[in-house]
Amino acid sequence: MRVVLAGGGSAGHVNPLLATAAEIQRRHPDAELHVLGTELGLETELVPAAGLPLTFVPRARVPRSLSPEWFALPGRLAKAVSVSKELVERVDPDVVVGFGGYVSTPAFLAAKGRPIVVHEGNARPGLANRYGARTAKVVALTFPSTPLVAKKGTTLVTGLPLRAPIARLVEERTSGRGDAARESGAAALGLDPVLPTLLITGGSLGALSINNAASGAIADLASRGQVLHITGKGKDTPVREAWQAAGSPPNYHILDYLTVMEQAYAVADVVLTRSGAGMVSELGALGIAGVFVPLPIGNGEQRLNAADTIAAGGGILVDDKDLSPELVRETAGGLLSDPAAAHEIGRKAQGVAPHDGAKRLVDAIEECL
Repeated sequence: MRVVLAGGGSAGHVNPLLATAAEIQRRHPDAELHVLGTELGLETELVPAAGLPLTFVPRARVPRSLSPEWFALPGRLAKAVSVSKELVERVDPDVVVGFGGYVSTPAFLAAKGRPIVVHEGNARPGLANRYGARTAKVVALTFPSTPLVAKKGTTLVTGLPLRAPIARLVEERTSGRGDAARESGAAALGLDPVLPTLLITGGSLGALSINNAASGAIADLASRGQVLHITGKGKDTPVREAWQAAGSPPNYHILDYLTVMEQAYAVADVVLTRSGAGMVSELGALGIAGVFVPLPIGNGEQRLNAADTIAAGGGILVDDKDLSPELVRETAGGLLSDPAAAHEIGRKAQGVAPHDGAKRLVDAIEECL
């Protein structure tokens, strides 16, 4: 079995790619996998670390508005297609799988009649996957409401292929070992496994608006349970100063970064966070209540990512412009004080999309062989 997987740039493209590759290798230990990515994205570290060969494709970004970039696009795209075509012709894959991003369009163009599988991670499909869907044998969606359809093939909802540590935690929770995972995570992070727990995170880079709003509610939140606030690298000092001004409550724990997020998830009952596709999918799979604050810039995809979950009653949506200490106390604090309500919201979130995205996507890939 030979597969070319294309995707890179952001964690939203790289992590599902790696989760899918791992599932292919689990089923087909002799499978030959090759990854197309960029020289600037997370794949430069994560793909080699997973033991997969990585071929760099020149970025051929399609501008969203008229700009000088349009004049350079034909040459860049031609070079990107040439690199992709060289790999495809050398490997002769049974299927080409694209996860969106700059490298997927050249990969789709280089496929030349070979089966194409498109996985769309966001609720608003990107240009690359919209192009790939025109000829794809399978289009796989993370969110049910995503407006992307295979013109000549099959469209199905697989959910997001989850990172291995998160998939393991999902399995532990569904098999009745959630309490043990909670105790283990709490011990590793210096938390109390018994107390209701609020996790605050804006991702690896943090979210200033979330940090500021939560900082104004420290005393109140700490009085309701315990809080683990992950500020983002280098963004912890103002939050620590606010914590000291609030009397240094021992139940309010501050970290600037955490590589083992599964430990925090294992303890969390409520999460105050952005609504990237990965975060929405992971909280849904784990059945954790989310208070989502969509990133207020870009094309609005974060609001759409949370839409299905919010419609199902599986989370609370707060506009970034409205976020305040008072609203943090009302939403995240309210759920921290009411574990039964948080549990019910988490239960509803679990029903939005499948939780075994890697398995379902590889099933679809195998059907193309």
